[in-house]
Amino acid sequence: MSANANKKLMQDIFAAAANPDPSARDRALFTASLADDAKWIVTGQYSWSRTFAGKDAILNDLHGYVRSRLRDRTRTIAERFIADGDIVVVEAKGDNVTPEGVRYDNDYCLVFRLEDGKIKEVREYCDSVLTETALGRFPQARPDQEGYH
Repeated sequence: MSANANKKLMQDIFAAAANPDPSARDRALFTASLADDAKWIVTGQYSWSRTFAGKDAILNDLHGYVRSRLRDRTRTIAERFIADGDIVVVEAKGDNVTPEGVRYDNDYCLVFRLEDGKIKEVREYCDSVLTETALGRFPQARPDQEGYH
């Protein structure tokens, strides 16, 4: 796919998931666009830093845990899209609250690598201190658990 097509796909994914009404937020396009062997790399040196390997690990282990720590469905609002070939960089801002009433409005730089219209890799850069302050430390993976590296 062209850089413009990749950018359009990411714009559509973020638009569907950013609806102010939590019940109308739609992750179907993201889920359908995520390759089975995709990787989500949480950068840095904190408890969340790791690679989630595979679609199931991304959707269930990473996103599932994040959902469990928020009052409503996750809302991330894209502010800028930059595309170059198979890479789309998205600057975004969270708009979320934990069940305890703590704001979790992180700033993100997400670097997506696409291949044939599928998301193959995501590198997430964010405020790690805010993540651990609002959401807590990420649970330690069990040694027998798939998807963690």
